[in-house]
Amino acid sequence: MSRQQEREDAMQEELGFVGLGNMGAPMAARMQAAGLSLVVHDTNAAATQRFVDNGATAVDSLRELADRVGTIFLSLPTPDVVRRVAQGLEGRALVRVVDLSTTGPEASRAIAADLAGRNVRWLDSPVSGGVSGAVAGTISVMFSGPRQDFDDLRAPFEAIGKPFYIGDSAGLAQTMKLVNNMLSATAMAVTAEALSMGVRSGLDPKVMLDVINVSSGRNTATMDKYPNRVLTGSFDAGFTTGLMSKDVRLFVETAKTLGLDVAACSAVLAEWDRALEELGPDSDFCRIAELAESRAGVSLRAKEREGA
Repeated sequence: MSRQQEREDAMQEELGFVGLGNMGAPMAARMQAAGLSLVVHDTNAAATQRFVDNGATAVDSLRELADRVGTIFLSLPTPDVVRRVAQGLEGRALVRVVDLSTTGPEASRAIAADLAGRNVRWLDSPVSGGVSGAVAGTISVMFSGPRQDFDDLRAPFEAIGKPFYIGDSAGLAQTMKLVNNMLSATAMAVTAEALSMGVRSGLDPKVMLDVINVSSGRNTATMDKYPNRVLTGSFDAGFTTGLMSKDVRLFVETAKTLGLDVAACSAVLAEWDRALEELGPDSDFCRIAELAESRAGVSLRAKEREGA
């Protein structure tokens, strides 16, 4: 079969999508815009309406969804929610579930074993790139599972971002995602302290970022989050403190199960736990900068510095 024929066949198959939140909605929208036929489900009925308006079918239950489609994508906030949804996915049509969430390798392997008993394949496919990347279709899509499933799902994966095949074992893509988010979380926390120290010393935060971003200290926090969301005061990355804290904790817990001493990562987790306690789980994760600002007695925002 030619590659073009494979793509045409994929376009004709209905795909299920559960979880139309901050990340799920733009990913599902990109699949729909690429011509893929969606059957959607969300606990918030209003979230499904925009997709119905664009030709999707909405169903009221997980059972109805699993009775209708063979492939279901999930984009859900926590491992507990993923587990509950996976348990409810029983139906005569279902053959595979693609988890776009950050669930962690241990939970992923457990769910995979449970679904295997129902002859359903559980496929890890966490994503990275944030809400803006999901909207733009530039997120990374990390996949672990049978290579044939990766090849079969090329059309929806390419609709939402850049797919990477990580390996054939359950949990490998989840581990890859945790490694990525550990580095992202570290950059956010450490950049806050570094910039706050510089401001306390008399440096301008914008000038610092300009220098850092053509120097060896640059990272995704200095290149995007701080200039566009912290210095501006918008704090609108679309990813919460609760979710980042969860991802960092999953990394540290996974490392410990491997017998590893991850002292630096554990220190980063302590900072995210502090952010979770002081800022709340629903706060934008960029607000972790405010903790370092408060401790240093400075602000990274020009208007606040001028008004001080």
